[in-house]
Amino acid sequence: MKQSIPIWLTLIIVIETLPMFIGPLLAIFYPSAMPGLAKLPEPLGLALLYAARNLAVGIAFIIAYVLKDMRMLFILILIRLITDLIDLPNFVYHGAFDNPVRVAAIFFFLYYIPAVYALRYLWKQIKNEN
Repeated sequence: MKQSIPIWLTLIIVIETLPMFIGPLLAIFYPSAMPGLAKLPEPLGLALLYAARNLAVGIAFIIAYVLKDMRMLFILILIRLITDLIDLPNFVYHGAFDNPVRVAAIFFFLYYIPAVYALRYLWKQIKNEN
C-alpha cells in the first residue's frame, strides 16, 4: 500500500521542483535573466542543456509524487541536493550573483535544510516499509 505524503513534504517537493520549470523557461526565453548566461555570446546552447537537465528531473519529481514512491522521491531529492551543493559554490565563484550572501541564504533555507529534513523523513519511511 502506498503511503500518503504529508502536506509539509508536499510543500518541500513544490519548493524543490518549481525552479526546475521556471529556470528553464527563463533560460530559453529570457537568457539575460539567468546568472552567467547573459555574459555568453551565444547562450541558447547552454540554456537548452540547462533546461533539459532541469525539466527531466522536474518531470521525474512529478511522477514520483503522483505514484507516492518514497524511494524515488528520496533519490530525486538527494540528486537535487547534490546538484545544489555543486551549483551554489560554482555560481558564487564565477560571480553570477550580485549578492552572494543573499543567494547562499536562499539556498540554505529553501533548498538545503528542507532537503535534508525531507531525506531524513523519507529514509525512515523506506526503512519502515521493510
